[in-house]
This record gives sequence, C-alpha cells and structure tokens, in this order.
Amino acid sequence: MTSVADAVKKMQEKFNPAAAAGLDLVFGFDITDEGKKYALIVKDGACDIQEGENPDANCTLVLDSETLKGIVSGETDGM
Repeated sequence: MTSVADAVKKMQEKFNPAAAAGLDLVFGFDITDEGKKYALIVKDGACDIQEGENPDANCTLVLDSETLKGIVSGETDGM
C-alpha cells in the first residue's frame, strides 16, 4: 500500500454489508504525520468515505500513516 488514500479505499473495499446491518456510525481517522482526516460512514448497509473531519464522528482514531497502513494490510494488530 503506497498511500493513506489507498489504505482508506482498501477499508471501503473490505466492508461487509451483512456485518453492518442496522448500524449508523461515523468513524473518524486523524492521520497525524500527513495532516489528513477522513471519515468512514456506515449507514443503511453501505460504507462511504469522506475526506476531511466529520463533526458527527462517533469515535476518532488518531494515528500515523504507517499504523493505518499496517492495520488495513493486517500486518499490525488493531489493538
């Protein structure tokens, strides 16, 4: 994975609509070393990506780009 944008897109590709049935959540991502923010919006069995901060985020993960890429690729444990 070469960029944060690729990692975020990969999260969307891995989305499982059946596992998200009935959810209405916004996950924020604050990528500290790149100064970028994203929101992953899960609603009505769909997953959308929004660039920038979302004030309605239910939680926001603050991490660097290498950690995000590692979590998405499975090389880093999310915990």
